[in-house]
Amino acid sequence: MPGPTHDDQHDGEPFIPGRPGPKPPPLEEPTEPREPLPPKKDQSGPEVYTATGEHLDADPTVRAQKGSRLTNAQGTRLYDTDHSLKAGERGPVLLQDHHLREKITHFDHERIPERVVHARGAAAHGVFRGYGTASQVCKAAFLGKDVETPVFVRFSTVLGNRGSADTVRDTRGFATKFYTSEGVFDLVGNNIPVFFIQDAIKFPDVVHAAKPHPDREIPQAQSAHDTFWDFVSLHTEATHHTLWNMSDRGIPRSFRTMEGFGVHTFRLVDAEGGTTLVKFHWKPKLGVHSMVWEEAQITGGMDPDFHRRDLADAIEAGAFPEWELGIQTFPDTPEQTFRGIDLLDPTKIVPEEWAPVQPIGLLALTANPSNFFAETEQVAFHPGHLVPGVDITDDPLLAGRLFSYIDTQITRLGGPNFAQIPVNRTHAPVNDMLRDGLHQSGVHSGVAPYQPNSLDGGCPFFAGAGEGAYVETPVTVERASKVRESPASFADHTSHPRRFYLSLSAVEREHVIAAYTFELSKCYEDAIKQRNLRVLADIDPGLCAGVAAGLGLPAPEPSAPLADVEPSPALSQLGHTWPTDGRVLGIIADENSDLAALSSLRSTVLDSGMVPLVIAPHGGELTGSGGPVVAQRTFANARSVEFDAVLIAGAPGMGADAYGARDVKAAQSAGGGNVDPRVLLLVSEAYRHAKALGAWGGGADVLAAAGCPQSGAGIVVADDPQAVLAQVTELLGAHRVWDRFPPGNTVSS
Repeated sequence: MPGPTHDDQHDGEPFIPGRPGPKPPPLEEPTEPREPLPPKKDQSGPEVYTATGEHLDADPTVRAQKGSRLTNAQGTRLYDTDHSLKAGERGPVLLQDHHLREKITHFDHERIPERVVHARGAAAHGVFRGYGTASQVCKAAFLGKDVETPVFVRFSTVLGNRGSADTVRDTRGFATKFYTSEGVFDLVGNNIPVFFIQDAIKFPDVVHAAKPHPDREIPQAQSAHDTFWDFVSLHTEATHHTLWNMSDRGIPRSFRTMEGFGVHTFRLVDAEGGTTLVKFHWKPKLGVHSMVWEEAQITGGMDPDFHRRDLADAIEAGAFPEWELGIQTFPDTPEQTFRGIDLLDPTKIVPEEWAPVQPIGLLALTANPSNFFAETEQVAFHPGHLVPGVDITDDPLLAGRLFSYIDTQITRLGGPNFAQIPVNRTHAPVNDMLRDGLHQSGVHSGVAPYQPNSLDGGCPFFAGAGEGAYVETPVTVERASKVRESPASFADHTSHPRRFYLSLSAVEREHVIAAYTFELSKCYEDAIKQRNLRVLADIDPGLCAGVAAGLGLPAPEPSAPLADVEPSPALSQLGHTWPTDGRVLGIIADENSDLAALSSLRSTVLDSGMVPLVIAPHGGELTGSGGPVVAQRTFANARSVEFDAVLIAGAPGMGADAYGARDVKAAQSAGGGNVDPRVLLLVSEAYRHAKALGAWGGGADVLAAAGCPQSGAGIVVADDPQAVLAQVTELLGAHRVWDRFPPGNTVSS
């Protein structure tokens, strides 16, 4: 869907996403009473449904606070909220100050327990449109052809607390709530298709190991510490997930360029009762794209909210993120295996070359939440929220999740009625006979909340399968003894991670080596480093040798013959061309730049669905020839990590604040001549992060001063700014210019 064009303006200023309110504030404090301002155009709340699933024809803002006058919680108007009630202006505060008590008490209870995992999150509203292609295997109504279903999607990191950074190396959650006509369906997945453990009983162990050390509560939101690597080296079923985490998948460029996976194998049921086993996949229309490690580290300091800001800004700009939902299908046999792979083992995948992902619908995120706490923080997902046509399997990890999620919501959200919170409300009628409890907002009638009854006329009545009832698939359970064991097929911990590693391109393998080296070098104990090298030796000798060299330790030999596996090219992020919607271009300029050409270029960028940010020596307007042009960033506050590509409009001079006492980055000049050192830093960072660079006018001199060879891969220099933009846009289709840095000889073939 096209975004704003260069004609879109906010009060005379060119459109750039990120304005905090719907209107700019006045310079002086407003004194004329008025109603609250509406939400921004990109924001929406949950649709208005009653606690029992009845749709109300009302604007979502009906739940927002009303009135032009300050009141207490009961609606009584107040004349002051700045002073406590005292016995005289210098006297003691009086206990009878009911407004003080209400205000402070509510403030003291504003926070709820954060999620134990996935605490750090961002979310958006959207719509899912079914293709109808799933009808042969699934009777779920929301998958029907052109059926549109409202959704709410939350992305998250796993390890960090709510205040941690977005760009840490970690697994990301990808949870989707479908408000279907048959009830809520939650697809609660991750951006990695496998998990650390095979049985949910070990979930507390892996999380305790990955969380900060309990004595010092450090490191936050990181796996680069002893307890994590101690656990995964002793518990080798975690190897496959760990390898994905150490790949570029652990540091996505954006939520918008992140795959999602259901992780488990599910069972779909068709209209005739036939069953098929499936794995769910979310495929981003923009392609899968990641950061480089240094970029992720810099971003964590410059903008710890980078991913949530990127998502919100893209939606506001009209570059609506899109994913196709796809399924891999497998025969539902008693063995529940496919080509020797146990489909109940959540640490294993089926290569897409063996079972292609078949698209069944399109997800688009079209609106930002209007209130983070009410929606993003209070949304409650549960793998047991299913609809007719979707059933579970006997995956032992999934079994534990079916218990754990409900248990968590009751604690976090204050009782069993969390489904009545607006963002969690179903869009289907509810008659559950569940009563009372904390925060019950339904006002139920009748006297007989039990079955069977006659006092309420027998209502509610059971539904048959033909009336949309959810009926569990009658799977035959084999006679067996109660044991605490896993099947023998769960014991293979090396072949799948080896396939993943061999499927990566050479440069991606280099990144895996670097990630393992960085992480293990942060461990204190040599025994833990050596134990992990043993694990890597059974995956790939080249991987093990590269990491061992970085740690200064000998590389052990494999403990057994290496698994003979075929690579799966679908597992690599590289090798394709993707749309450039929502990409951010940084344009370095000053008053000496051709501002008329810059304005025209900026319009072209906006019309192509990308976002241009002008980077100047100072804020405000550039007023040179052809101006004015508004600057969105300055040499002092911009870093390369914010931009997908950098353009240099001439040779900008030194900023007035370009001295070390004001900005230490400005003191890092090394032969840059009259070029601001912060510009050189930005350009050199973009170069070593393999981003496309373009220049015209005197911009070529800036590239040379920054140490970027004009003839290097991904560097475009020309006299015509529009020609430079066209070539840079083409380069952006491949995400980065990996040819700039050929891989070394440590990568095994």
